[in-house]
This record gives sequence, C-alpha cells and structure tokens, in this order.
Amino acid sequence: MTGKKFFAVTVLNVAITVAEFVGGILSGSLSLISDAFHNLGDSLSIVFSYVANVLSTKRQDARNTYGYKRAQIITAFLNSIALVIICAFLVIEAVQRLSHPEPINGPLMLAVAVIGLVANGVSAYLLNRGSKNNLNMKATYLHIMSDALSSVAIIIGGVLIELFNWTLVDPIVTILVAVYIAYESLPIIRQTNGILMEGAPAIDYRGIKRDLMQIDGVLNVHHVHAWQIDENNIVFSAHVNLYDMKISEAEPIYSEIDRILKKKYHVCHSTIQAEAQRGKDEDIIYDQGEDIG
Repeated sequence: MTGKKFFAVTVLNVAITVAEFVGGILSGSLSLISDAFHNLGDSLSIVFSYVANVLSTKRQDARNTYGYKRAQIITAFLNSIALVIICAFLVIEAVQRLSHPEPINGPLMLAVAVIGLVANGVSAYLLNRGSKNNLNMKATYLHIMSDALSSVAIIIGGVLIELFNWTLVDPIVTILVAVYIAYESLPIIRQTNGILMEGAPAIDYRGIKRDLMQIDGVLNVHHVHAWQIDENNIVFSAHVNLYDMKISEAEPIYSEIDRILKKKYHVCHSTIQAEAQRGKDEDIIYDQGEDIG
C-alpha cells in the first residue's frame, strides 16, 4: 500500500470513528458505539500494518539473517487477536442491553451508518489489491470489510427501529456482527500463530523425497525441516545421501535439488547437507528426539 493510500484510509477511519462515537451517544445506539470502537481499533491497525509493511522490506543483516518479513506476521496476529477481544466485549454489552433496552434515535443512527458504509467502501477499495497474498494486509482489509458489514447491519437495524420501533434490533445486530468478525479472524490467528511457532508448511514431504531420489546420485533424503518466514516464503533443509564424490561433482546435484524445490514446491531458500553413509537408513522426518539439527 502506498503512503498516499495509507494516509487516505487512516483519515477516513478516524473520521468514521468520531462520527460514530458522536452519533452513537446522541442516538443511544450501542451498535454505533461498538462500531466506533471497532473503527478506532482499525485506525491503529492500519498504522501498525503500514509500519510493519515498511519494516518488512528491510534487507537481511547480521541481526536478522532472514530479514524482517515476520514483522507483518506479528502485526496480523496481534490485530486479529485484538478483533476477537473487542468482539467478546461487544457481545457482553449487547446481551446486557437485551435485558435492559434503551430508546434509540433511528434516523440519526441510520444517517451515521450510511456515512460509515460509504467511507468503509472507499477504504476497502483502496486496500483490496494488497490483501490478496499478504496476511498483514488481509487482517487490515478484514477490519475494513467487517466495518462495512457492520454499517450495513446498522442501516437495516435503523430502518427497523424507525418503522417498527424494534429497539432490540440494535443489540441483536451487534451480536451478529461481532460473531461474524470473530469467526473471520480466527483463521488468521491460526495461520499466523503456526508461522510464528515455526510450524511446518503444508507441502508434500513424501513427494519431495520421491522427486529428489530420481536425481542421479541421490541415494536417500532424510532429516528434513521446513518452516515459513511469512505466508509466501518457505525455508527448507535436508540431509541427502550421495555416492562418495568430490564437492565439484556434487554441485550439479545441489543445483538440481534447488531447482526442483523452487519450481515444484515453492521453496525460497534451501540448505542441503550431503552425506555418504551417515543417516542413510533414517526416514525423511527426523523423530529420534536427539537433536533438531
């Protein structure tokens, strides 16, 4: 996301937040106030997202030899957790409001929600392209889209309140929107947590072994490790048994291994340890518990 787009989305979200806080207080609408808190979180989320995005472009150095791409994963993880926590508080408040309904100014609630929908629609449009292959941007985009959905639900609630004086619609809408936002946030939490915990990516390890052993000179593949720097970059290491040969003779085999891993399995960085007899009978995943090397 460019600096101009970032600035525009931030300004829009701050404007929506102020409008919904004022409108929620004046109209008595919990769903507007809850959405204002949500938008306040979004404004902070967008700032953190942008900072993480800039930080992730820093080159590798002696302090972080794999670079700074994890900054975006950490931000996406924290943003999504914050969303779930906010949703939990909103549901609690909405349940209390169900037991003690309060009068609501439907027209004001409706007007503010329409303004919020337009602003959120513009923000979502600006963020859409960057959210395709980036968990950090996807988490931020989810914030904005959930705001747009909240605005639609609040508009429907405002219409029902105005036509039928159904004030209970307001907390019901709050609960429905909160549950949906939490539901959409959980997969991002699971995925980012897996990356931060060095979880293995979903690749075909048996297929890797089968493909590598078709290379002339490769006798066995074992002691494999794979993890992700971010959602787009897989790192891979393995011990490979070869015929006893010179290093210069092994280099073409290394090149072919690297080519297969990159082309077929989308590995961005691989480390191969050549061995003659050591570990030749071990399986592809090292599970003897002696070390993690």
